[in-house]
Amino acid sequence: MHPLFLHLVIERSAPEPVYVQLANQIMRLLSEGSLQAGQQLPSTRLLAESLQIHRKTVIRAYDELLAQGWLESHSGSGTFAAEHLPGAQPQKLGRAVKTDPAQKAGFSFTPLPHLGLGFQKNRCTYHLDDGYPDPRLAPLADLSRAYRSQLLVGDRYRKLGYGDPKGSVWLRENLASYLTETRGLSITADNILITRGTVMGVYLAGAGLIQPGDQVITGESGWSAADATFIQSGAKITHIPVDQYGIQVDQIESICQKSAVRLVYITSHHHYPTTVALRADRRIQLLRLAEKYGFIIFEDDYDYDFHYDNKPLLPLASADQSGMVLYCGSFTKTISPAFRVGYLVGSADVISHLAKLRRIIDRQGDTMLENAIAELLQNGIIQRHLRKSLRVYRQRRDLLCSLLKDQLADYTSFEVPDGGMAVWTNFDASINLSVLAEKALKKDLYFAGGIPHRAPAAPWNATRLGFASSSESELVRSVGILTELIKKF
Repeated sequence: MHPLFLHLVIERSAPEPVYVQLANQIMRLLSEGSLQAGQQLPSTRLLAESLQIHRKTVIRAYDELLAQGWLESHSGSGTFAAEHLPGAQPQKLGRAVKTDPAQKAGFSFTPLPHLGLGFQKNRCTYHLDDGYPDPRLAPLADLSRAYRSQLLVGDRYRKLGYGDPKGSVWLRENLASYLTETRGLSITADNILITRGTVMGVYLAGAGLIQPGDQVITGESGWSAADATFIQSGAKITHIPVDQYGIQVDQIESICQKSAVRLVYITSHHHYPTTVALRADRRIQLLRLAEKYGFIIFEDDYDYDFHYDNKPLLPLASADQSGMVLYCGSFTKTISPAFRVGYLVGSADVISHLAKLRRIIDRQGDTMLENAIAELLQNGIIQRHLRKSLRVYRQRRDLLCSLLKDQLADYTSFEVPDGGMAVWTNFDASINLSVLAEKALKKDLYFAGGIPHRAPAAPWNATRLGFASSSESELVRSVGILTELIKKF
């Protein structure tokens, strides 16, 4: 028997069947050229005795390789390496060991700096996060029943097959009615593209509407994921300062007078991360500039439903008379980030264009989930959930602001936000937020260290302290941990 076969190893405790292990090892010898084309393999009986396995196991491994074309069987002569296999130079002894292909690719690629967005899974008991909803309040039982109904009731061939890349027609129809009623949008299902969240909406706009070299304007600071997406599309990013009244629209006009602008990305209702609302006169001015200079307004309205002190300002899209606004939102703040259902609203021709792009990167969304959410919208369950959440989140906002004022007034400053799920909090310059966040983790408290919100010209040492996802007792404990750590600085 060829010496190579004496080095075959069978791991009886491995999850792979023995015949698969054997077939894979022989295949590797053939592909590396250690076994040459036409070379005879040992008989099944001899190899079985050598490896101390059942002969039928060897037969099965050989049959698998015969079926795949690696081996050939000559009646009366035995089993041979296939004649058509390309020649390969066997490796010489002493040659450097190859890297693990499961860990390192054999081909080169260039890591892109703008894609290096940090991610940290929060496993702490306490959290003052970026502004997430509390899934304990979500109508999960209703959603579960609706999802189960979608799976089990009706024409399964139609329901469980391919659907419209634009998303569930039922959801788009109910969403059109809901957005018309709550946002003042005059739209139909044809104006809506269902996405897997705001991230996909931004990506589709970037990939489908931005050309390399186009100028995109965003706020400073802003949502780093949006910046990264537009950079990936080849855009040149220009940052505009944000003050207490939102993005400084006058500076946008100054830029337009000097060079073409393709798109302005804005979080008009509650600017991310500072939570300030874009003032009414600036809204009007921005819409007029879009009409005059022909740029797209991408309006990311990530938490419109959560406004506490007065009626929320209607989105820019509600006053758009020229089709310049793409309006984007999602249910992640309504229910939970785990449920990836969002929406992009725009003129019907643009929505059709972006739906074609969506089809080649994600054929369609989760039709069952989309229909389940449509049922909750139609039955008013989501609307009731929002009213309940609004009351609870307002109480939590007030508690967090009260705790910060009572315990950390000497170290922090903030404005009580009109809405949203987080308080934009400035810390004393002597406090290193990154260090504070690391120390907090050791105390079972998570909060962002402020790094994602830093900007070169920003005059702040600040971060978002989310309140919506924590109960009142959890907020008390969270601020207590912060207070303990800050007073030791």
